[in-house]
Amino acid sequence: MNSKKMIEFIEKSPSVFHAVKNVCINLKENGFVQLSEKDRWNLKPGKYFVTRNSSSVISFVIPKENFRGFLISSSHSDSPCFKIKENPEIASDICVKLNVEKYGGMLMAPWFDRPLSVAGRIIWSDDDSTNLTETLVDIDRDLVTIPSLAIHMNRDANKGSEISVQNEMCPLFSLDKNEKLMNIISKEANVSEDKIISTDLYLYNRCSSSVWGAQKEFISAPKLDDLECVYTTLMGFLKASNENFTTVHAVFDNEEVGSLTRQGADSTFLNDVLHRINSSLGRTDEEYHTAIAQSFMVSADNAHAVHPNYSSKADPINRPEMNKGPVIKFNAAQKYTSDAVSSAMFKLVCKKAGVPFQIFTNNSDVAGGSTLGNISNAHVSLRCVDIGIAQLAMHSPYETAGIKDIDYMIRAIEGFYSI
Repeated sequence: MNSKKMIEFIEKSPSVFHAVKNVCINLKENGFVQLSEKDRWNLKPGKYFVTRNSSSVISFVIPKENFRGFLISSSHSDSPCFKIKENPEIASDICVKLNVEKYGGMLMAPWFDRPLSVAGRIIWSDDDSTNLTETLVDIDRDLVTIPSLAIHMNRDANKGSEISVQNEMCPLFSLDKNEKLMNIISKEANVSEDKIISTDLYLYNRCSSSVWGAQKEFISAPKLDDLECVYTTLMGFLKASNENFTTVHAVFDNEEVGSLTRQGADSTFLNDVLHRINSSLGRTDEEYHTAIAQSFMVSADNAHAVHPNYSSKADPINRPEMNKGPVIKFNAAQKYTSDAVSSAMFKLVCKKAGVPFQIFTNNSDVAGGSTLGNISNAHVSLRCVDIGIAQLAMHSPYETAGIKDIDYMIRAIEGFYSI
């Protein structure tokens, strides 16, 4: 049941804006009240959420005014993809292509020869004033594809070659040289094309999610990194209750490009929200600092499973596998926040919840990536552990993970929020 609902969540989230909208729908259905950063907050014990840029969202439950601290999970709404450039059409004597640029560190080859479409948001105005309206759009049909070059014209194709985004990754859009993307976008949004001022539009993979394998033990889908963690942490958050801590669920945008935006983990968003909770309840600045000192964050971003065809790329000892529970991530260079104390806390949470856990460390000759924990800690310094769900083909437009790990992660996060 959890896998089916997660698939529905992912398939309704073709862009970061749709993903955050779907998080907000879940929150509203569970009695959360939406706040605005522009308004004064008059909070009392209860359930609230606030968005920034429509692509990040922080929700929280205040149990009582003298809570001890904050229990926080963080994940990210974005995934590597292609962004549609302004004035997107590239017309030739043959066809019309769309001009795109790379967003994030992606595997590009799997984008070839797939059904793709376009989703995101438009910004428009009725009267050329600064009263701007935002509308989400999803062209819910197979719209474009990026055809690969036939083997007959590149006999070395299977030997590997560098891919040019500008020359090789522009999707085929139409044979009609007069066709315009904005004409289709405006019809989908039911907004006159001349009223559209600007856009944030992205390509997305149209291939349906799939549960497969001899025992149906695998799930493959777009955007598992990191919508799988967004969904599972949200479900654990909604199931939990805590009378001593304010529980917080944070979803940030732009992790895949470094988080250096007003809605990213390297922004003031989390710090602003926690400060406003504290001050709105009439608590002092000293009480805020003592609360932060007693707080804990789980940074949830998917992890690498041992690849069956490239097992030498993994650490010789710490080798996470799919369907064997959440992965605790360590790095001596501190690209992950996990240390002996924070990992011990999460291990105990898993044990209490009856959930297995695993350890990830990089092969010492292979550089690893970074994620949300250390970035957000530069603004709100608290104890943190980096975890994830083991998966294959990270940063492909179609990734693979284990079906059991969805339930394991929900149970572990519910246990974390209930400590």
